[in-house]
Amino acid sequence: MPIVTVQVTREGTTPDRNSVTAEEKAAIIKGVSEVLFDVLNKPLESTYVVIEEVDLDNWGWGGLPTAQYRRQRAAAARS
Repeated sequence: MPIVTVQVTREGTTPDRNSVTAEEKAAIIKGVSEVLFDVLNKPLESTYVVIEEVDLDNWGWGGLPTAQYRRQRAAAARS
């Protein structure tokens, strides 16, 4: 029985939101389960998917807190 944990930032997918929607979570669960079925032949009913939402300030990337990293990348893209 596979158990897969998916971590996402709690902010959601657009700046005006502060969480991932139930529909997005359902799509993640479906997609991950289907990959395990396709690759490892694991039945959908025996695959567990856990989604952990992490506060943005508890997430780092590129040696920086994520918000700072994103600001830095946005500034570089404008240059």
